Amino acid sequence: MLKTILVILLVGFEAWTYQAIQPPPPKVCGTPGGPPIITPTIQLKDGRHLAYKEYGVSKDEAKYKIMFVHGFYSCRHDVPFLSKEFAEELHIYLVSFDRVGYGESDPNPKRTVKSTALDIEELADQFDLGSKFYVVGYSMGGQAAWACLKYIPHWYVVPKLFHS
Repeated sequence: MLKTILVILLVGFEAWTYQAIQPPPPKVCGTPGGPPIITPTIQLKDGRHLAYKEYGVSKDEAKYKIMFVHGFYSCRHDVPFLSKEFAEELHIYLVSFDRVGYGESDPNPKRTVKSTALDIEELADQFDLGSKFYVVGYSMGGQAAWACLKYIPHWYVVPKLFHS
């Protein structure tokens, strides 16, 4: 009888402990009950959002417009070569964005190399970068720059690739 009570208490205590140490359910930014979105984002046609950051001079003043695609272990904030002074001196306007599933951009379970290129195309269209701009791929972002060459043939794209 005492063994039965102890076993029941032990099992009950283990169940309570297991339940007590479980993390709370994840909260997605921008959903009810979730943290607010404080990062600028652009909504794509399929409803996903891409977070972005703009660097340099305004689009109107820019001589060079650049779309920067970050690598595997980085995000929109990691633009290693661009200082404010350099951007102003050369009149550079640069848009860096969190690739799908990185940082504060929404995931895409059906992501492919082609869908990445098409996301870049849509982002460039929404930013109205015009007919001449550069796509810079850093590290693994080079894959996206090459994808633009293959899947967006009507663009005159000169990919610039930097390895880490």
